[in-house]
Amino acid sequence: MPELPEVETACRGIAPLITGRRVVSVDIRNRNLRWPVPKTLSEVCGQTLTDVRRRAKYLLLSAQTGTIILHLGMSGSLRVVPERTPPGRYDHVDFLLDHRYRLRLRDPRRFGCVLWVHTDPEQHPLLKELGPEPLSDAFTGTYLYRHAGHRRVAVKSFIMDSKTVSGIGNIYASEALFKSGIHPHRPAGRIALRRYTQLADAIKETLTDAIAAGGTTLRDFASQEGRPGYFRQQLSVYGRDGEPCPRCKLPIRRRVIGQRSSYLCPGCQR
Repeated sequence: MPELPEVETACRGIAPLITGRRVVSVDIRNRNLRWPVPKTLSEVCGQTLTDVRRRAKYLLLSAQTGTIILHLGMSGSLRVVPERTPPGRYDHVDFLLDHRYRLRLRDPRRFGCVLWVHTDPEQHPLLKELGPEPLSDAFTGTYLYRHAGHRRVAVKSFIMDSKTVSGIGNIYASEALFKSGIHPHRPAGRIALRRYTQLADAIKETLTDAIAAGGTTLRDFASQEGRPGYFRQQLSVYGRDGEPCPRCKLPIRRRVIGQRSSYLCPGCQR
């Protein structure tokens, strides 16, 4: 599924194309996404989109009287296309803008969402319990160390918990743990502050590199212009079961942690 770098890539891609534009109409071809697209979404018509930003894996499109909360789900993507571009089978929602372009949501599996709220979106049930952004100053090794306490949960599951930190997905958790030399099975409460500092730095570096590279191509995810991301070419362990570790040459191993595939080097990660 699109992870934080993919969502950030989409955010940066569409923001200059839709910010300051007035919504002329909303075309909903299928309301049956993860949650039904609300009929009140039509209230955005006639309003100007004043801001586009990301919170965790959500996109927040601010208008004058409310905010569109948008999630790409498992396989969704956003594109800005000319007004007369015919919709495809999985193009479920269009926002026609005043420069005669459409912001189009494509979602083959329909696990995404498009919601409309009048109140502070940060207080919406989907967002209010989220932890700090991993690229923010609030996210540090000290924060992780204090938050871990004496918890026995595997550190990989710990950092993928959105209440711990928002938006670290499976790929980037595996990559950051490898970079910091921490075994993903190690209990969160049994990691020293020094190593959490290394992990926090590794998370920031991994995500920053992935954003700069345009995200990771996963199945049918592509950028808003249809171009795939390229960070997958730089992955050290994820998806490389049986291949040699780029450091010590031992075979990369695949394990299941929290019902998710995890990849690690048995020699480099302790």
